[in-house]
Amino acid sequence: MSAQVVETIFDREVALSNVDGDAALLKEIATLFLGEYPRELQALRDAVACGDAELAARTAHGLKGSVSNFGARAARKAASEIEDLGRAHMLAEAAPALDQLETALAALRRELESL
Repeated sequence: MSAQVVETIFDREVALSNVDGDAALLKEIATLFLGEYPRELQALRDAVACGDAELAARTAHGLKGSVSNFGARAARKAASEIEDLGRAHMLAEAAPALDQLETALAALRRELESL
């Protein structure tokens, strides 16, 4: 895997700068995220499935902020797209972005578990 792809999944420099270089704090935040994001992802799936645009936008926004802490650009981009679609009440078009988000989060999970 090239460094560019890894940076898209998880940018260690960005993540460490967000915690003032404290690797132990980064690991703690990663552990909390890994415990919480599956519930948030399921809430997002449910919101998209039932057409709750406001909930989808709010949930995607929260996930976007969380993954931004890790410099996870692919996950951030997908979450941002879902947030925008939710705000525009266009959730029927969210399936590809939701798939991209799920894939990016699975890859991010592997990276964070290795901290």
